[in-house]
Amino acid sequence: MHFDQRTQRALVDVGLSTEEIGAASEAVVEATSDAADDLESFFDGLDTVYSDMDQAHSVGEFPEHDVVYLDLFTHADDIRGYLRFATWGVPVEGGRVLTENVVELSLGPTVHNRVRFAADRDALR
Repeated sequence: MHFDQRTQRALVDVGLSTEEIGAASEAVVEATSDAADDLESFFDGLDTVYSDMDQAHSVGEFPEHDVVYLDLFTHADDIRGYLRFATWGVPVEGGRVLTENVVELSLGPTVHNRVRFAADRDALR
């Protein structure tokens, strides 16, 4: 089950049955998987994306990145994986679709920040 014991207890206390809690847990897992699929679909087929990532070596407002792939996996409500650019890559520790043209990924070491990505710079303005 997705929910920890405290959360399960609270859900029982407000009147949910074990079956209802299980159904809610399954819905969370399914929504997480759908979100990961949507994020991968966004990057799939894009050769270049733009971001609001702070980069010491970039002078542009929204740096350009050549995308090789985004590979994600899920576990319960966690989205994890790896975003590979042409010359470097970074672990992904979460993400969400913000609009049809913009997604946000929580990036791990070396970035340690939430970063928005778009297929064109104007979508980040």
